[in-house]
Amino acid sequence: MEFYTAIKAVGIGKKHNRELTYEEMQDAMRMMLEQSVYPEQISAFLLGWRVREESTEEFRAVLDLFDTYIEKSVVKNAIELGYPYDGKVDNPYLFPLIADFLKQSDLQLVVTGDQLQPSKAGTTVKEICERIELPANCNYFDRARFFPKLSQLTKVRMRLGLRTGLNTVEKLHNIAQAPYGLIGAFHKPFVAKYAAIFADRYKRLVVVQGNEGTPEIYSKCKYWICEDGEIEEHHINPVDFGISYEKSWKPISLDKSIDMLQHPSEELLKLSKLNAAFYLFITGRVKSVEEGWERL
Repeated sequence: MEFYTAIKAVGIGKKHNRELTYEEMQDAMRMMLEQSVYPEQISAFLLGWRVREESTEEFRAVLDLFDTYIEKSVVKNAIELGYPYDGKVDNPYLFPLIADFLKQSDLQLVVTGDQLQPSKAGTTVKEICERIELPANCNYFDRARFFPKLSQLTKVRMRLGLRTGLNTVEKLHNIAQAPYGLIGAFHKPFVAKYAAIFADRYKRLVVVQGNEGTPEIYSKCKYWICEDGEIEEHHINPVDFGISYEKSWKPISLDKSIDMLQHPSEELLKLSKLNAAFYLFITGRVKSVEEGWERL
């Protein structure tokens, strides 16, 4: 396929735009990953694809293609945490503290990271994992190593500076072939989209209205369990567990984020404990979040 065909499909206007077929989408993404087309063409396609709105079939074609590039591992008893690659801005990451609470269980956490991607200028998972010593049950995979072709598109994406369809599909790479996947969502309409894209790649996929689009519970929110083609909605409220953590609404630096992890407040520890209890529940190790909380 000529790459112009892909650009034309997403960039000639509402009346004449169309969805790419599975094969066309794979061809287009392969050319971008191999950078066999000009950076301007890659930017044009990614922008047009976003504006036209990506289809589930296109996303699935991209994920299947990614699988042929990714050097996968096996981490037993694992849950993969789907963090956005554009980072966190206002609050610290919780996954190192969550892993600490889970050290006595058999559950392994899997996180992936890379250089900053658009559009937030947040602190990345990669920056955290390179600056602190992670618990043994927290497994970090650097995309520059397991999927260098996608990592090498960073410069093009940062020059474009906008969120694109890649921000969606890169959240869960299934790098460790974990049976459980957890991903954050800002809005409810994304739940069905994420289920359609990712659910059949895991025994159970859980989508949570997490802090800053991450899979971390900071305040009262909804979460959805996607399994066997069904989606069940649930609620969770830290207040019910005696937690009164106040989220920050102002940007914090990388150094501040590291300091909060290394010297956590009592309320931040409680919040991390709640997330750990949530992980025990959604992976079937306890019958409720409350039981997980009491066990921890």
